[in-house]
Amino acid sequence: MGALVDWALGQDQTADLSVGLFGASTGAAAALVAAAARPASVEAVVSRGGRPDLAGGLLRLVRQPVLLTVGERDPLVLELNREAMQELGGEASLATVPCASHLFEEPGALEEVARLARDWFVSHLQPAPRRA
Repeated sequence: MGALVDWALGQDQTADLSVGLFGASTGAAAALVAAAARPASVEAVVSRGGRPDLAGGLLRLVRQPVLLTVGERDPLVLELNREAMQELGGEASLATVPCASHLFEEPGALEEVARLARDWFVSHLQPAPRRA
């Protein structure tokens, strides 16, 4: 994921944009590792039903704002996220999606995650500069 951040920032069309990372399941750990490795490039992270614990000791190096979203009916992942949240080095928030299981297959669950992620990124990413 870090290579993707580097690539996006190296492109003319995206070089001036803010970077927010979204990771699901084990991809959440990859997003957090990339954020820890690129503190000047990544501005915010959202995890969906993720395993942030897999980022291990790098969690404490993540200074960017992190939103952890977990289904209410996913007790193991919910507990892992609560524990990982205590390790994060910056602002962190945990949002529990009502009636959702691990894969967010229930009606409206993914839409709720999308809304939460949108709101997080809108409030934590810098607006894109106007182009002439």
